[in-house]
Amino acid sequence: MSSTAPTSPQPSPAPERGGAPAALSDVTASDSTLRRFLHGLPGVDAVGLEARAASLGTRSIKTTAKAYAIDLAISMVDLTTLEGADTPGKVRALGAKAVRPDPSDRTAPATAAVCVYPDMVATAKEAVAGSTVKVASVATAFPAGRASLAVKLADVREAVAAGADEIDMVIDRGAFLSGNYRKVFDEITAVKEACGASARLKVIFETGELSTYDNIRRASWLGMLAGADFIKTSTGKVAVNATPANTLLMLEAVRDFRAQTGVQVGVKPAGGIRTTKDAIKFLVLVNETVGEDWLDNHWFRFGASSLLNDLLMQRQKLATGRYSGPDYVTVD
Repeated sequence: MSSTAPTSPQPSPAPERGGAPAALSDVTASDSTLRRFLHGLPGVDAVGLEARAASLGTRSIKTTAKAYAIDLAISMVDLTTLEGADTPGKVRALGAKAVRPDPSDRTAPATAAVCVYPDMVATAKEAVAGSTVKVASVATAFPAGRASLAVKLADVREAVAAGADEIDMVIDRGAFLSGNYRKVFDEITAVKEACGASARLKVIFETGELSTYDNIRRASWLGMLAGADFIKTSTGKVAVNATPANTLLMLEAVRDFRAQTGVQVGVKPAGGIRTTKDAIKFLVLVNETVGEDWLDNHWFRFGASSLLNDLLMQRQKLATGRYSGPDYVTVD
């Protein structure tokens, strides 16, 4: 990773898509062609995947490179509150923190987004107005996804109408695990259409419920074929969320997808990433697997609530040589 201090990147927006790119349009022509393609993907060498992820996690990042990595990670955080007890006041406070994570240091970058339930989108939008911070909203009956398509689309349209810049949808894991890939594909394409031209779509697989690496690879390709702008590991609401191995597998999928189609898709690991050390391991995975094209917040995000505080504490330690007291960061 370059040690140049990150600026606020303004990459070209991803091309608007709905359904498979032309290069793979024949793959999604029918149930049978879609199934044949997904089950024709190479099997995952689980031992090799986990060994490579573990090896990359041992890379040492120090001094100026570490300072760069911390600021880059801050700029990639989707600062998240997804609780039944969320209030407008809490969401406004979270928005203020996203815009200015460290009020005592104006050089600290803003986060990428705040992520909230659809009924809190308008409040979040107001809180981050005038900044670069996006508003993301979970939808489609998050986190279980157990609702009719009509209800899911209404959920999405409500969030977009309220001003959501990004939609984080969950796939129907029951349909996927029963082999009904076409249903999952059709739901994603319908949600992508409901996002319109104004909102990017992140597709959540809940990798902890997909059981196998082969299923994670298939879900990654299925999501991208259906028009996902991002593929995302998890809701953060189950026992197993983002891991270096499942994120590495998804990074390999977006790399190979771009090689075949020319379309770039982002990746968002979410859940369980709590420390600066964790975040830097994931940035190394990105750098070594897909390269610098993905090293900005248009293409890579962290779904997190507690990660930002540790990044700020470590940033302050690099600047002053000592750790701050417990009141240095807010408790979200």
